[in-house]
Amino acid sequence: MNKIILHSVLFNNDQCDILIEDNLFSKIGKELSAHDKENAEIIDCSQFAILPAFYNAHCHAAMTLFRGFADDKPLHEWLTNYIWPMEAKLTPKDVETGSRLAVLEMIKSGTVFFADMYYMREETMKVVEEMGIRANIGVTIADAIMSETSLEDNFKFLEKHIGESERIHLSVMPHAIYTNSEKTFRRCVEIAQKENYFIHTHLSETKKEVDDCLAQHNCTPVELIDRYGALNDKLIAAHCVHFTESDKKMFANAGATAIINTCSNLKLQSGIPNINDLKSHGINIAIGTDGASSNNNLDMQEEMKFAALVANSHAEYDKLSAAEILKLATEASAKAYGLSNAGKIQEGCLADCILLNRNDLRLNPNHDIVSNWVYGTNSNAIDSVICNGTFVMRNRHIDGEEDIVKEAERCAKELIAR
Repeated sequence: MNKIILHSVLFNNDQCDILIEDNLFSKIGKELSAHDKENAEIIDCSQFAILPAFYNAHCHAAMTLFRGFADDKPLHEWLTNYIWPMEAKLTPKDVETGSRLAVLEMIKSGTVFFADMYYMREETMKVVEEMGIRANIGVTIADAIMSETSLEDNFKFLEKHIGESERIHLSVMPHAIYTNSEKTFRRCVEIAQKENYFIHTHLSETKKEVDDCLAQHNCTPVELIDRYGALNDKLIAAHCVHFTESDKKMFANAGATAIINTCSNLKLQSGIPNINDLKSHGINIAIGTDGASSNNNLDMQEEMKFAALVANSHAEYDKLSAAEILKLATEASAKAYGLSNAGKIQEGCLADCILLNRNDLRLNPNHDIVSNWVYGTNSNAIDSVICNGTFVMRNRHIDGEEDIVKEAERCAKELIAR
């Protein structure tokens, strides 16, 4: 049995010992016995504070290769004229390289889980397995931009649950209503119900998407996916910026989850997601970064802070606390993907956490560690990251980091010139 003791770590404003056995928090704040300490690695954490690691509820990992490419364009122009043509050139090796850079960046900034929507998912799954974190890997469906052969291969992949493991699970990911026909979207719903998958899609991201849907279908995107049978408690929808009052009520009643991507939405001029408004309607909310090509990073600490500031700019709503916004980036995001025993430091829960260096300038003075984490410092304050009871970063070191960065730089330049 793997055992780690985090000795004298700051937790809930108290110094205490935390015992990790295998992949779970076993004892927190209790006196440890000789048996507990037997064969355990005891780590002096007197200079560290422990907090839950991040769960990134929506991203496109391999798109790190497009960071800074075709910036400052509206979403639909950016997709159709720049991103989709470049993606048509991608090879499996490109996706592996981009995913490896993404996972490196996520670990360095305290993320141990991400929900991915992209292509050639086997390459991303391989990277996740090797680098020791968790992921929900979407099998992307988009009949407007994919061949019939690719679509059929993707559905077969889902039917066989290929590559799923303790830390990696699949979901059905119809890209959006505007990249899928009704027939294909309904097929996504059918296989999700049959195989007990979540459905993860983009929804009501831009005003154009809503206007086009109204013109073509005489309903909103939320009403359309309800018509397709997708609006239920297994739906995870990214963005959710342009909801009508009726949309909000339908979405809340269905028990679906809205993933907020504040930085990406602001940068692409898609609109301002109103967390407090969605929250006031009883909608489940979680946080994601979107891709590094539109954010332009995968740093959940930064995403969390922006989400909090934008949410609290709406003075007509009650203020969203630092503890609440942290929960949306951790426990709520984990719960959205069925990980009910994750995203929190609690006995019996998955041992996923970060250790913050309390000597970090912007964590001092420490009147409230959670408030300082959300508003004061940045992810450079993270000393170590633990996922599933194992260090994936220790003393800010990750094996092979320099080689990953160099290969990604080489790959991106070659891809653009291809």
